[in-house]
Amino acid sequence: MSDRTHAVTVAGGSLHVGEWHPDAEGSPWLLVHGVTASHLAWSWVARETADVRLLAPDLRGRGRSADLSGPFGMAAHADDLAAVLDAAGVERALIVGHSMGAFVSAVFADRHPDRAAAVILVDGGLPLDLPPGMPPVEAVRHVLGPTAARLEMRFPDAAAYRDFWRAHPAFVDREDPLLDDYFAYDLVGSEPELRPATTLATVEADSIDQNTGADIGRALDRMPRPTVLLAAERGLRGEVPPLYPDLARVRGEVPRLADAQRVAGTDHYSIVMSVEGAREVVASARALAAGATGSGGDSSSGPQPTRG
Repeated sequence: MSDRTHAVTVAGGSLHVGEWHPDAEGSPWLLVHGVTASHLAWSWVARETADVRLLAPDLRGRGRSADLSGPFGMAAHADDLAAVLDAAGVERALIVGHSMGAFVSAVFADRHPDRAAAVILVDGGLPLDLPPGMPPVEAVRHVLGPTAARLEMRFPDAAAYRDFWRAHPAFVDREDPLLDDYFAYDLVGSEPELRPATTLATVEADSIDQNTGADIGRALDRMPRPTVLLAAERGLRGEVPPLYPDLARVRGEVPRLADAQRVAGTDHYSIVMSVEGAREVVASARALAAGATGSGGDSSSGPQPTRG
């Protein structure tokens, strides 16, 4: 679990924020989780960064912020992140976002450029290829699959919920106390009617804005801070192709992106929720943070694209 937690006032109520290594010196990192996750998705990164102060909110509608309703959408979440930094007394942070959190991170850097030193987009943040003509609501289920379906399921106890995830291709044969903590934290309600904290309506509202709203397009066009994409080798269910199969195409379509790298041996979850994935994310974050500090945060002088 995180070292301490905070309640941060935002539009409509209070946001739950986890923090690791609060006494660490240097520039903090602000970690932004995915569409149905919580701040505990960053527990593996936290184990690799005892020298870095980490701030990680449960986004509104998720985790212990589940009772905080809309407004949803990338801009609303981005403004919540600014409130988190204000409450923590942090002027500027390295922003690391996973999955939907990567989209939020890109929009945050565009809306609050003075608050972001640099940005790492972890298997998210850039438009996904969807079947032509697919309605946005259907796209949610198309991309998330059983992950979306479980939001309407009920579980008799925490063990049953963990067993549900043990059958998921991304988590088969993975016995890890951090996973147990992560999944138990996700449950709300009372036995035998436990349910995931995030509702399908919340996911749909954010996903529609992510895929059809104008904020992410503007953010990617302007990209005011050095920004790197870390892409998994496999998708949400351990499948090939991954969410971003062609990094050369990504570099061509998003020319302001400083770099796009493949993280070998990872899927959409393990790229942050495993020792190996977390170490790669941390290494990239340290390198980008050092480059941003050395260049004064100018997006034109960050790392240059790798063409491998």
